[in-house]
Amino acid sequence: MVSTLVGAFGFFSDNRIMSNKQIRQLLAKLQDEIKKTELDDDTQSLVRELDSDIHDLLDSSDEESEAESILKRAKSLEANFATEHPTAERFMREVIEALARMGI
Repeated sequence: MVSTLVGAFGFFSDNRIMSNKQIRQLLAKLQDEIKKTELDDDTQSLVRELDSDIHDLLDSSDEESEAESILKRAKSLEANFATEHPTAERFMREVIEALARMGI
C-alpha cells in the first residue's frame, strides 16, 4: 500500500524510505517517553498495539484498509496525551504528520 500511495502521489522512493526511517525514530522516541510516564495499563497496551500496527504497515505493501484505522487510533491517543503527557503528544503528532506526508 505504501509503495502504491507513494507512486500515486508522485513521491520519490527516497522520501518514502526517509519517512519510514523518520517514523520509526519517532516511534522509538515515543516508546522511550512512555517508559518515563505513568500511564494506565489500558493506555500502555493501546500504545504498544499501535506501535506494532504502524511498524507492520510500514513493512507491508498491502495494508490499505488498516491505514485509516491506524491513523484514527493515533489521533485518539494524541488527544488522550494532550493534557497530561505533552511530550508523548508531540511525538504522536509527529508520527501522524509523517504518515500523512507519506500519503497514509
